[in-house]
Amino acid sequence: MAEGGKTYLYPRNKRDDDDNDSSRNNQLPKSWSPPSTTTTTDVHYSTLLAEMEPYFHRENTEDFSYADLDCIPAFLLERAHEVINLHLEYNLLNQLSTELGTFKNLVHLDVSNNRISKISDEICKLNYLRSFICRNNNLKVESIPKDFGLMKSLMLLNVSGNSFNEVPVQFTEISTLRSLYLGANLIVNVPKEIGDLKRLEILYLGGNRLKSIPAEVGSMNSLVSLVLSDNQLAQLPNSLARLKNLQSLSLHNNRLSTLPPELIHLNLIELSLRNNPLVVRFVQDLTYEPPSLKELSGRIIKIKNISYGRFDLPANLIDYLNSGSQCVNPKCKGVYFSSCIEHIKFVDFCGKYRLPLLQYLCSPKCTSTPLVPYSSEESDDSTDEDALKLLPVVSKKIQKVLLG
Repeated sequence: MAEGGKTYLYPRNKRDDDDNDSSRNNQLPKSWSPPSTTTTTDVHYSTLLAEMEPYFHRENTEDFSYADLDCIPAFLLERAHEVINLHLEYNLLNQLSTELGTFKNLVHLDVSNNRISKISDEICKLNYLRSFICRNNNLKVESIPKDFGLMKSLMLLNVSGNSFNEVPVQFTEISTLRSLYLGANLIVNVPKEIGDLKRLEILYLGGNRLKSIPAEVGSMNSLVSLVLSDNQLAQLPNSLARLKNLQSLSLHNNRLSTLPPELIHLNLIELSLRNNPLVVRFVQDLTYEPPSLKELSGRIIKIKNISYGRFDLPANLIDYLNSGSQCVNPKCKGVYFSSCIEHIKFVDFCGKYRLPLLQYLCSPKCTSTPLVPYSSEESDDSTDEDALKLLPVVSKKIQKVLLG
């Protein structure tokens, strides 16, 4: 298709055909920044791209999607310095070659659905690149340039649908990242350095082979959406409770039997839990080691409120006594140190869903009869109302719980 003296291999999109588009004369300002507020995963992705949209127009955009290209055309390289928005999706590219470095002003690059297995070091010279989308290719850890972490303008990185078996450490060095999509890979390990991405708002790790995630994820204070669905997770770190800005947590299709009770402190809007053992059965695998004589003695001292001081006991025993934890059963005054019972308790969420949460009790008998009850007049039965006393009201926090 000929247009303005140029030959295009693929029809221009709607924004190029709109002659009344007032944004054509806009230039990307030096102070350009990503959106300040976001909601869930679905809108995050489009919001960041939409923020760049006004700066893309006919003169600085090239779309060669579906053009059967196995390399970047020479005539496109001739005007590379003019292009800030480049689409090369659905072609036959095997690599992003050194010619890519000629696009010095590139802001958005999409090379999805090719056969790319290698990215040239020249991409690291694209100082204005904000968005790099390379979905559904053949990338591996060794495909990523060693200096990729130096791309300090990059805010959106989507490499879902590739062949990564771990998260390239270079990705964790890009401090400007807002959105990182690593779904549908072969990832079995997430490095603790992931916690260095303090500005990240979306972390998409769905559809991998993860059996655990590092506690450092809890230090990613800007996270709004965390997708861990379709993995092999059997437990979650308690540190997730520190993600105070988290609104969407996707955990469906895993192996979760319990959730850390701390999660109820999150201000979640969406929580997806379907196809996990915790939704279909009550887990009763209890592990309990009988308390030692040392622990039994410590329990008596704490329960009877026997006073002690540095003149009565060695310092190590005082430290031990001070490490005791109160049994969470509201009708029990028991204390435990290292010997406790893991108990699964169903708790109402939003007055509609019942989720099993993990509690630690002082003994197996405490699940039905408190080891040290408050009074003989109180009921021995442990009810759902008891459990709710242990947990803050969450009905106003979690607006959507997806169980099936």
